[in-house]
Amino acid sequence: MTSGHGGMEHPADGGPVPAGMKRAADPAYPRGSTVVLTADHVDGMAGATATIVGAYDTYTYAVDYTPTDGADPVKDHRWVVQEEMKDAGAQRLPDGAEVTLLADHMPGMKGAKATVVSSTDETVCVVDYKAHGMTMTNHKWVTESEITPQP
Repeated sequence: MTSGHGGMEHPADGGPVPAGMKRAADPAYPRGSTVVLTADHVDGMAGATATIVGAYDTYTYAVDYTPTDGADPVKDHRWVVQEEMKDAGAQRLPDGAEVTLLADHMPGMKGAKATVVSSTDETVCVVDYKAHGMTMTNHKWVTESEITPQP
C-alpha cells in the first residue's frame, strides 16, 4: 500500500461540498481567512498559504482503500467526511468499519471499498492554495489542527 496520496493525481478543483453539509457555527478560521497549512496530504501542501473557502461540522475519517481503477491501494487517506460515505448514517463510525466511498477526490476513489483507520469530530475546512505553481481550489479536506494563522 502506498502512503497518503502516493503518486495519484489530485484534481486542481475539488468541486462543491456534498449536499447536507453543516457549516461550522464558530470555526477557528472563518470563510475568507488566510492561513498556513501544516498538513502534508499532497506534495507542496505543508507550509502553503491558503484561503478558507468553508468550515464544516461533521465526522472526518482517514481511510484505507483500493481504487476502483486498478491503481495501488491507498493507506491512511486524509480525509473523507461522513457525507462522502454510502449509507453512513448520522453516528460516528468506529475504526475498522467497512464503507463504500462516494468521495471523488481522485481517480478510482468513488465507489471504492474502504476501511476506517481513524476519525475526528473537529471542524474540517475546504481551502484554496497554491503549490508547485498550480492553484488548487476547493481542496477537501483539512482539519483545523492542520492549519495555523498566517503570521
